[in-house]
Amino acid sequence: MTTTQSSIAVLAVLFVGILLAMRWGWRRREARTGAAVPAPPLIPTEADRGALRCPPIEVIYVSSTMAGDWLDRVVAHDLGVRAAATVSVHEAGVLLARRGATDVFVPASQVHGVGRAPGIAGKYVGGEGLVVLTWEVPGTADRGPALLDTGLRTRRRADREALTAALTSLVPTVGTPTTPVASTEEQP
Repeated sequence: MTTTQSSIAVLAVLFVGILLAMRWGWRRREARTGAAVPAPPLIPTEADRGALRCPPIEVIYVSSTMAGDWLDRVVAHDLGVRAAATVSVHEAGVLLARRGATDVFVPASQVHGVGRAPGIAGKYVGGEGLVVLTWEVPGTADRGPALLDTGLRTRRRADREALTAALTSLVPTVGTPTTPVASTEEQP
């Protein structure tokens, strides 16, 4: 074996080792977040979703994180998979129809806040390029509820305002406790 061949073999083994370590890390994060985050609610039938509040909007589902900690990506229940998606805001909630990943439905009663941010785990776009939906995954008999932030990047800049307004229309009115989306601006 020549020096070049042995160098290539070492690099190939190193590359495979790095891939295996990444997979191991992803599985550990999946187990950790699976213990903390219950499965999202089932998607209701089209009739049970109610009227549309805005036409479907094409987005990139960036990721979901634990609320307020935008580096703590939730991998369990397929929530950490980045995917092209279509967001439909209905009277009963928000449907994230993702291509290549499990669809997610957020009931209107579980929406806690909507904001804009420059980035979230897996994506930094600067300015206020991401729409961030703060929502609660209801608890189960063996786990309490979990508050999540989900980052959405609209395909068209003009859709950002429409999506923000439609999602904001689901946020409970004054007098109902909500959890605001963490601000990325410095306080004076």
